Amino acid sequence: MRRARVERKTAETHVEVELELDGNGRCDVETGFLFLDHMLKTLAFHGSFDLNAKVVEGDLEHHMAEDLGLALGEALSKALGGREGINRFGWAVVPMDEALALAAVDLSGRPSFHAELDLRADYVEDIKSEDLVHFLRSMAEAAKMALHVRVLSGENDHHKVEATFKALALALRQALSIGRSGVPSTKGTL
Repeated sequence: MRRARVERKTAETHVEVELELDGNGRCDVETGFLFLDHMLKTLAFHGSFDLNAKVVEGDLEHHMAEDLGLALGEALSKALGGREGINRFGWAVVPMDEALALAAVDLSGRPSFHAELDLRADYVEDIKSEDLVHFLRSMAEAAKMALHVRVLSGENDHHKVEATFKALALALRQALSIGRSGVPSTKGTL
């Protein structure tokens, strides 16, 4: 089973994450942010993995979003193990009403992050826009993946972010699917 549990305790936060890559889209989350809870449920549902995530305690919203991203990324990396047999690459373009978002991932073991979300407000619902981006960056770095997300069009920040998380879910599902033998690299290692 490709699953992992991560508990991250710092002087600033205490976060717990359980992830099963080959799940059914079940999700139980309590992050302290209603909108981030909604996005994580969207990610799990459309990515077809099971996710339990809880911010047990945290001092600042920024630290909570960051450490949750780090814990989720670490759980993803652990669940992938040696990454043998995975497709490695995944991409998706997803509409959400007037918004259109693209996500592309490479589960290469080399972290990289690039985002162009065109968020216009300081907050999306109850979370700072910059903390949503930082969550994605932290997840990509801890998962050791290259993650590119871009909003191609849209007016509503909620729709832009939701389209982004849906595209990320589909890209991850494609990349982590088993579809080949051995390590997916001409180098023979990731």
